[in-house]
Amino acid sequence: MSETLYERIGGKPAVDAAVNVFYRKVLNDYRINRFFDNADMDKQIAKQKAFFTMAFGGPNNYTGQDMRNAHAGLVKTGLNEDHFNAVMEHLGATLVELKVPEDLIAEAAAIAESTRKDVLGR
Repeated sequence: MSETLYERIGGKPAVDAAVNVFYRKVLNDYRINRFFDNADMDKQIAKQKAFFTMAFGGPNNYTGQDMRNAHAGLVKTGLNEDHFNAVMEHLGATLVELKVPEDLIAEAAAIAESTRKDVLGR
């Protein structure tokens, strides 16, 4: 059986590191940080780690809402393509910073990109 992206990327330590670096970038970005003003960031980070773990083929401990429902309130406050693009930019930059191989970055980006319509409520 071939390894999942989760295993090839480095498992739990890699996902934990990536999510921590990712949110540091997101929270420092004036284009999108307002969407996290009222978020409990400890919970948000834990949910994101569980989501990436599941989405990348690791153990499924994700208990959050589906992407459409989870982001519906943000769509009402203006979440749009530009914001999604900024998040994708930070995901890519995070994985580059952590020296993840290019083919794995492309695979992770494709998985994240597959959520665009649901996140934006389309």
